[in-house]
Amino acid sequence: MQAFGARAQFVAAAVLIAALAAPPPATAAEPAAPARAQQLQQLLDCRALTDSTARLACFDKAAGALDQAEAKGDVVVVDRETARKVRRQAFGFTLPSMSIFDKGEKPEAITSSEGTIASARRLLTGKWEIKLEDGATWVQVDLTEIPIDPKPGQTVKIKSQAMGSYAMSVNNQREVKVHREE
Repeated sequence: MQAFGARAQFVAAAVLIAALAAPPPATAAEPAAPARAQQLQQLLDCRALTDSTARLACFDKAAGALDQAEAKGDVVVVDRETARKVRRQAFGFTLPSMSIFDKGEKPEAITSSEGTIASARRLLTGKWEIKLEDGATWVQVDLTEIPIDPKPGQTVKIKSQAMGSYAMSVNNQREVKVHREE
């Protein structure tokens, strides 16, 4: 028994030494802000030039490069209203990369959305697939009956609920659980 106790103490000491020698674990701090696009950074770097002629030439060159990059789609410029619109259109999706649209303001918490049915069909499972005019597709995930079948032109209200779930009401009928497909 004593041999086992000494062995256990040795293993415990080795584990402790390894833990102390290892680098500290990464913290769950906020991710670093994404770097600026190279073309934008080159434009901003021109501000550091003190000679007016060199500064103007730098701005002209960098502005041209930024304009070309934007025209080719290498750089995308998004105004705040467009960013808000994208957030609303993405309602129902879990997209961690959406944080690129948060810069400069605290994003609004979108907890509900309304839309108009473009098409609706009952699946073989008896559940509904509802496509909205904005292109979103929602599929029923519970077995709750919708008393009056959904039809194009009817309005829907979708609310976020606990643990990432969503509920949809078609034409103010009872809610059914749904998830977003597209």
